[in-house]
Amino acid sequence: MFDFKKIFHDDPLLNEVYRLRYKVYCEEWGFERQEDHPGGIERDEFDEHSVHFVAIRKVDRKLIGTTRLILHSQFGFPIEKHCHINEDVLTYDKVHWGEISRLAVSKEFRKRAGDDSIYKLEYPILHDVNSPFQERRKNENQIVLGLYRCMYRESLESGLTHLYAVMAKGLFILTKRVGLNFIQVGTEIEYHGIRTPYTICIQEIDGRIFPDQ
Repeated sequence: MFDFKKIFHDDPLLNEVYRLRYKVYCEEWGFERQEDHPGGIERDEFDEHSVHFVAIRKVDRKLIGTTRLILHSQFGFPIEKHCHINEDVLTYDKVHWGEISRLAVSKEFRKRAGDDSIYKLEYPILHDVNSPFQERRKNENQIVLGLYRCMYRESLESGLTHLYAVMAKGLFILTKRVGLNFIQVGTEIEYHGIRTPYTICIQEIDGRIFPDQ
C-alpha cells in the first residue's frame, strides 16, 4: 500500500513534509505552538542537518507519513537539550550518532480513540485482520516500521553506530514487539506528553525484522 523513500533538501516534497508535521504537531496535538510556525510550516534548525524520509500511499501518491534522522552537527541533538541523559552516555563521542525525530502519521490512519498510541502512554493493540479497526491499526504500524526501515538502512550506509530516540510508551512497545531493542538512557520527562529517552546500537539490529515493502 505504501512507498517509502528518502527525500533530499532540494525536493519540493519537503514542503509537504513540513506541512504534515504542522498538522500533526501543531494543530492536532498542540506539541508545538502554531504562532511559532507561520505559514502552516513546522520546521527547526535541525532540519538542515537531517535526512528526511516519507511514506507515500501508492493509490494516490499522497504523503501520509514522515520522520527524520538528525545527524551530528554544531547544534548537538534535541534529546540532550530536553531530557536528563545518563552521564556515561553523555561522554560518548557522538560523531557517528543520529537521532530519530519528528515521526508524523496522517490523521487519516488515526481516526478513532486508541489509534494514537505512537504518541501516548498506551499499549498498541495487537492486529486482528478480521476487524476494519485493527486493519487500519496494522496500516499505521506498517507506516511507522517502514519509516524505521529507511532510517536503519541510512544508518548502515552512513556508518552510524547508535541512534537516540525520545518515545512515548506506545511507540516503545511497538518497536520492541518487532525486535528493536531500545535501551533507556534517562528518566521519563513531560515533553509532548510523557516521554523517555532511549538509544539503540545499529550493529545489534537484525535487519530481517524489517519486511520488504
